[in-house]
Amino acid sequence: MKAFDPQARVGFIGLGVMGGGMAHCLLRAGYALTVQARRTDAMQPFVAAGAVAAATPAELGRRCDLVFLCLSDDAAVEQVLFGPGGLAEGLASGSCVVDTSTIAAASVRAFGERLRAGAIAFLDAPISGGQQGAESGTLNTMVGGEAEVVEACRPVLSAFCRTITHVGALGAGQTVKACNQVAVAGALLGVADAIALAKSQGVDPAVMRDVLLAGTARSFVLEKHGQRVIAGDFQPGFRAHLMRKDLRIALRTARAAGAFLAAAPVAEQLLDEVVQGGDGELDWAVLGRLVQRKKSG
Repeated sequence: MKAFDPQARVGFIGLGVMGGGMAHCLLRAGYALTVQARRTDAMQPFVAAGAVAAATPAELGRRCDLVFLCLSDDAAVEQVLFGPGGLAEGLASGSCVVDTSTIAAASVRAFGERLRAGAIAFLDAPISGGQQGAESGTLNTMVGGEAEVVEACRPVLSAFCRTITHVGALGAGQTVKACNQVAVAGALLGVADAIALAKSQGVDPAVMRDVLLAGTARSFVLEKHGQRVIAGDFQPGFRAHLMRKDLRIALRTARAAGAFLAAAPVAEQLLDEVVQGGDGELDWAVLGRLVQRKKSG
């Protein structure tokens, strides 16, 4: 597969907090962009910036050589790809779909098989870096799929990604993303515990955090999310209900493989309390506030 050049016809479906920022990056990079969303008003800012609106995913597919997805879950991706008026109806052989959503690796592999029957390439390229990274074009992506397809898409991915790492076969991107979510969830549990312990002993948690940042406990989670927990600033960011969804994907994947995870089940349970308590739209660092409110014994 040849590399997609600056004249490539690019499509984007999923214009939410993350996808919207990525789509604007593609427009700023000069790509001829077609967008599609269920709500016409969601497409208007992109049309105003130079994009073309499509009525259905199939129509978008007929217009495009390369399509990016940024959707909420497995069911949404399947619907856009294979539902009535879906992308698979419109895409030509030799085209490519890059899914930046966070879904199950097993779903990615199944979707890839179905698209391959129509000679359509598929990559899973989940992202990290948050809303700010999407808007500034500094996301990181972990990509699963054939190396030739990854290299063909790399120039376009660079419009919104600072780091693009090919991590293995189709589905490997989702596995690495699940590992990322498990690791940061465990780190936030540790940070939340440290803040709770400091408060229980009358120590200013902000001072404690400054000391830890100067030593071996230093981490991105302590620096960014620790400050959020201490300040009580839970404006998203990355919403709690989405982190719960990601951890549930990781836990299902681990159970299917017989792998034991220690911290992720605790984080998922606490995030479920957050969501059930009505705070699912807050930043997922609100998990730290829940830890502060709990009492031992």
